Amino acid sequence: MPQGVALYVCAILGAGVLAFPGQVASLAGPAALIAWGFSALMGLPMAFTFAALAARFPDAGGVATFAAKAFGPSAGGIAGWWYFIAGSVGQTIVPLTAGYYVASALGLRQHWAPAIAATVLAIAVAANLAGLKLGARVQIALAIGVAAILLSVILVALPQISFENFTPFAPHGIPGIGQAIVVLFFAFAGWEAIAHLSGEFRDVRRTLPRATLLTILIVSVLYLGVAFAVVGTHSSGTRALDRISLGVIIEHGLGLSANGVVAIAAVVICLGTTNAFVASVSRLGYALARDGWAPALLTRRNRQGAPHHAILAVGAIGAAGLLGAALFGWGTDDIVFVPSVLVLATYVLGTAAAARLFDRGLRVLALTAVVLLLVTVPFAGWHLLVPPAVAVIALLAHGIAGAARKRR
Repeated sequence: MPQGVALYVCAILGAGVLAFPGQVASLAGPAALIAWGFSALMGLPMAFTFAALAARFPDAGGVATFAAKAFGPSAGGIAGWWYFIAGSVGQTIVPLTAGYYVASALGLRQHWAPAIAATVLAIAVAANLAGLKLGARVQIALAIGVAAILLSVILVALPQISFENFTPFAPHGIPGIGQAIVVLFFAFAGWEAIAHLSGEFRDVRRTLPRATLLTILIVSVLYLGVAFAVVGTHSSGTRALDRISLGVIIEHGLGLSANGVVAIAAVVICLGTTNAFVASVSRLGYALARDGWAPALLTRRNRQGAPHHAILAVGAIGAAGLLGAALFGWGTDDIVFVPSVLVLATYVLGTAAAARLFDRGLRVLALTAVVLLLVTVPFAGWHLLVPPAVAVIALLAHGIAGAARKRR
């Protein structure tokens, strides 16, 4: 169980938490605490629904497998594409987070962040092309690093907190809280990750529920603590400040040198996260191509056995986002809605699949998750067009791939 908790926490805690607390506080004001709390609460039925699916259908395909079992292969292919695009766009957001912290520590303007981020992305892509992988122990160590930073922020912030910063409590009303919850889907993305690990448990039905509950408690305490710290110290309010809010808290509490340490830690954590996601998402791209849901080109491997075209595809999508950040001033606060809405759509499809596959108590659990997810849907605004657009692309890619196979 300790290994399961460590891997599960590693899947939830990521580099995004270094940038999103400030953005969420700007969107919702002190009511950001409600958004964090609701997201953590929503994790309960979602996590246990995916854990139940994993226990009943242990398969590395995860949500795509569940969707295919419940609604047919097309649903599985669409779910795979949603996660592929979400994970690829995430490789703009995570490196940019490192870029913000490094630029701040070096006293550079924020427009240098995309160049720094491009270096992080290039290293991760090169490492994957060379067949280099981070072991489970290294990934767990990186998760511990994130947790250590969050705990440090919480402790350093305590003397700086002023309760005057909690008023007005909800300056942007319900819409601000709703938009904050949508953003947090990226920070909390990973509840479904346990499905990919289910085959590794010796006694999945006994151990997985316990590991799930412990993970929810650990993640919720850390995230809510950081949210309280950012709101209580008023380390948000502008785009530049939102992006490095945790570093600002450390700087004010311990001095400028501490901000440099946070920047170094951010680079290490973001590089590790980017490397891991380029590896996993490129394998998903390979699997989609293998199953006829993406161009066959993505199935090709290099001498190291790495699916190099799939890796380059993920890197290209991440690089396109960085180019947009450099040319048009896009920030993580602009880009994050795309992967967040795709993760939201994936979760809705996954929990709806559970509601169809289960009966009795487990069906009620799954339906509870579906209802909570649907409550957040209206706050995504025009970004709700993204999942249907990706679904159309997936169906077209499947049709083109099928036609190509028939011509052969």
